[in-house]
Amino acid sequence: MKNISVVTGASGFVGSHLVDKLLAEGNHVKCILRKTSSKRWLENKPVEIIDAGLFDKDTLKKVLKDADYLFHIAGVVKAKNEEDYFKGNVETTENLLETLTEVNPKIQRVVIISSQTACGPSLEGKAVNEETKEHPITTYGKSKYAQEQLAKKYMDKLPITIIRPPAVYGERDTEIYLFFKTYKQGLMGLIGFDKKQVSIVHVEDLVNGIYLAATSQRSVGQTYFIGSEKYYNWEEIGEVCHKAFGKKAFTIKIPHFIVYSVAAVAQFFAFFSSKAATFNLEKARDFVQRAWTCDVSKAVNDLGYRQKVSLEDGMKKTIDWYKKMKWL
Repeated sequence: MKNISVVTGASGFVGSHLVDKLLAEGNHVKCILRKTSSKRWLENKPVEIIDAGLFDKDTLKKVLKDADYLFHIAGVVKAKNEEDYFKGNVETTENLLETLTEVNPKIQRVVIISSQTACGPSLEGKAVNEETKEHPITTYGKSKYAQEQLAKKYMDKLPITIIRPPAVYGERDTEIYLFFKTYKQGLMGLIGFDKKQVSIVHVEDLVNGIYLAATSQRSVGQTYFIGSEKYYNWEEIGEVCHKAFGKKAFTIKIPHFIVYSVAAVAQFFAFFSSKAATFNLEKARDFVQRAWTCDVSKAVNDLGYRQKVSLEDGMKKTIDWYKKMKWL
């Protein structure tokens, strides 16, 4: 008998890779998608597509009543206002968990994908871990922290595990892709004059970590950072890109005040648009932090998680894929 896994946000970058992993592990996968979602990464795969929003309680009841696992990845990463962030990240989660308690409280596991931004950047150069006091610095981060707090209220009723990834890169990504695109055009922008450190995880490692967390008994009621075991600075990332592309980009250091100035202009023009700004003052605050590093020791010790994809291999695979897709 196959396990039934329900995935929200299955059409996205991380969601579609998780679907691939679940299929490889022999699961029957149900994907909850809005009608407007692209099914590009799910085409010709043996998945069941359910056209429904996350507030469509009647459909959710039918889908969730016989689920063995729920992976909640869908969320709002950019929005025009605070209300939209909280609606997309907190209210949707509440609706899913409320529905589960009504129709399937004996589900094997609920995995909620949060973000390192829920905890916040590194403090005084030290990587954050699961014991670090949360200090989100953006509305997105605050909404993800609120999502976690809500999930904790349901932990006495449902077997919930929370995952906090740092920056994620890999095939199908459209966010960090812009960095590669700029590099190929011959330019690498470094923000500020200090060496900024990051945890950055290849999507393959992330979905392996998510799967380990979902299938481990130790992880019920726990929160885990799933990221790289190594930390990197942007100069190192530039060197790896140099090797993968076979050419070196011109490096330019951008002072923090310019980052904020560009963000302010972008935010001003976005005010007149129906779409949320991709770059704004909050994103600028993210970018100027000295370090966004997270310690994955708890996942290593509890789940047997390891970073299997090195930065060199991950970047090469990603760049090769972008070239094959004619994105680069």
